[in-house]
Amino acid sequence: MTTTWTLSGFGDEIDPDPVVQVAVLQALGARHLEVRSAWRTNIVEFDDDQLSRLGAVLSEREMGVSAIASPIGKVDVSAPIENELGRLDAAIKAAQALGAGFIRIFSFYRGEGVAVEAVRDQVIDHLSALAERADRAGLVLLHENEKGIYGDVPSRVHDLITAVGSPALKIAWDNANFVQCGVRPYTDGFELLRPHVAYLQVKDARAADGKVVPAGEGDGELAETVAGLRDHGFDGFASLEPHLTVAGQLGGFSGPAAFGRAAAAFAQLTHTQGVNLR
Repeated sequence: MTTTWTLSGFGDEIDPDPVVQVAVLQALGARHLEVRSAWRTNIVEFDDDQLSRLGAVLSEREMGVSAIASPIGKVDVSAPIENELGRLDAAIKAAQALGAGFIRIFSFYRGEGVAVEAVRDQVIDHLSALAERADRAGLVLLHENEKGIYGDVPSRVHDLITAVGSPALKIAWDNANFVQCGVRPYTDGFELLRPHVAYLQVKDARAADGKVVPAGEGDGELAETVAGLRDHGFDGFASLEPHLTVAGQLGGFSGPAAFGRAAAAFAQLTHTQGVNLR
């Protein structure tokens, strides 16, 4: 069984300059970019001039945008939701200007010593408000599983997606992040979450120390995940987020050479699983 997925990547993992971001991604065969930042400014902090300049760069080079990689939800759940709704408005504006259908979000941190169960209802309320606003704009929010937020392990990701129950809230699946939470991604979470997966973020990690490595070189069960998505008809975006040089709370960096190694590793892995990348 063979299928075709659309390759994308986090441009700011390559270089702060979007011209360089696009050039490297296109050299690797990608015709889409996932926008987190450019010129060292996060996308939700862009002014009108920056958004116009980025749009011109992408248009001139015929580069599409797979998603707006916002930091929405990477704050304590006790913070006023109005702040995140404001950042969502900025992300929606960017998505509409750049032709993206997805906005990545997270499901909130909690204070030290606060039990995860204690913040559950507030997280659901916050995500419901965000999803309602995105739905009105005709966009889909992608929840990324990440260590330290409410939706870090499969059971809680499933809980928040089903509790919110909005067509505007889907999953951006990240194998490496699951590994860093002590989860075997495919074994422990795939069947539970697969109906809600709309996007694949590509990175791998070692269970022993949590270090991020190229696809297939860690314990993230990437081959099994790719095969499972293939068999269930997934035909969406696969976005490279290698984190091979720097991996931090608000993002990562690889540089052109390491990004290229990550792309080659993923291309080899998908090839062996009968998935073509375009």
